[in-house]
This record gives sequence, structure tokens and C-alpha cells, in this order.
Amino acid sequence: MDFEMKFGWDGVKVRTANNRGYSVEAIAEMCADKVITVSDTAPDVIRAQAEAFKTEILHTVLQYIKMAVKEDRAAMCVKIQEAGFPDLAEQLRRL
Repeated sequence: MDFEMKFGWDGVKVRTANNRGYSVEAIAEMCADKVITVSDTAPDVIRAQAEAFKTEILHTVLQYIKMAVKEDRAAMCVKIQEAGFPDLAEQLRRL
């Protein structure tokens, strides 16, 4: 759920997640929003170019976040297996 308020500057955006953490997509979007901001007063051609670049940044960040989650999960599976819980490691690997 997103909630946005504008106060004459960049504004405030509040995000919430109910009964879960943020999705990788939501985190990637937060990152892209932080990295690239597009002025409401920018000329249309500049605004369109900035929005297109922001979309590319979003896709790139999303790809790397997904890769980081996958690699972290693999590392956790190895640690859990080494700790003597192969069944738990296998369950985690299947998530």
C-alpha cells in the first residue's frame, strides 16, 4: 500500500506491508525512486527520457536484488546443512 503527500518539495511517500516483508519489486521501486527523481515541471521530452531511464534502472536493480536473494538463500542452505539440519535446508531451498 502506498501513501503519498506533497508539500511543495519532493513530497513524502510512505509504504507499508501487512503480515510480510517488502517484496523485491517494492524494494527495487523504492531504490529507483530514490536514485531518479523527475520534476513535475520538466519539459515533456526531458520528463519522458527521465522516466524511461528510471524504468531501466528499476529493471536493473530488480534483477540484482533477485540475484542477491537467491545467493543469500543458497548460502543459508549451506549453513543450515552444515549445522546438521539437511531437511530444513532442503525445505528452505524449495521456497
